[in-house]
Amino acid sequence: MNMKTAYSYTILRYVHDVLTGEFLNVGVVVHMPGSAVVCFKMRSTMGRLKGVFPDIDRGAFVSSIFAVRRGLQKIAKDESSAGFFKSEGDAVAIARKAIPADDSSLQWSPPGTGIADDPQKALDRLFERFVSRYDSHSRHRRTDDEVWKPVRQKLEELNLGERLHEKTINGGLDDIIFKHAWRNGQWHVYEPLSFDLVDADGIKGKAREWLGHLSAVQAGGQAEQFKAHFVVGAPSNPALTAAYETAIAILKTAPNHPEVFEESQVESLVSRIEAEVRTHDAELNG
Repeated sequence: MNMKTAYSYTILRYVHDVLTGEFLNVGVVVHMPGSAVVCFKMRSTMGRLKGVFPDIDRGAFVSSIFAVRRGLQKIAKDESSAGFFKSEGDAVAIARKAIPADDSSLQWSPPGTGIADDPQKALDRLFERFVSRYDSHSRHRRTDDEVWKPVRQKLEELNLGERLHEKTINGGLDDIIFKHAWRNGQWHVYEPLSFDLVDADGIKGKAREWLGHLSAVQAGGQAEQFKAHFVVGAPSNPALTAAYETAIAILKTAPNHPEVFEESQVESLVSRIEAEVRTHDAELNG
């Protein structure tokens, strides 16, 4: 019977947008220090990546993955012949010799650990769990503009499409550009946010980004008066519902308590905009 040995592992992530933190796992590195083993497996196809991130730079990605493989091959060879001089540390320390920690689109995850009698089998299990298991479910994910589309269509049917336009809110520490706004004493601003993302971290990260934007623009009390409204799109994966609900809660804690409308509430939002605009126009024409 083979003896089970401790190992550590790290996941290679392709981070498409550093602002939202949205990523897909593209590789795994396993390090079994007791036997000086380093093994790895990288994604070899672009199918799922292209489906989730249509604008991915294929050439740059393929070149980067090739460089990672080449670096890890050298590391694995050096480890196998190192003898008493084999590397200390976990899989992340090993992997960072191939790609250092920086702000590039390829990032290593925090380390995980396990025990196994066969490092290659452990690698295959981890790769299936973290990288390839959802490949058959690759699909187009809705953008912010697609979440806004039904609102735009209903406003156009009411001849109100031209009343909303882009507006920059100037604040003490930061400025925010809202895609849709109109003024009635104060600015009413509307922003679509698609949370149809890959994972929970990306969903909550996007909400935190907007919490930070709104907090920064309100700092110092110098911002123009405005009321923010978010139209949010839910994730297509039901397993991410809890993260989506957390994201909504995060948005609602922002300064001035923004209102959040889910897609099922689009009719209500449009009816409110219509009523407010018609009332405003009637008062002006008094």
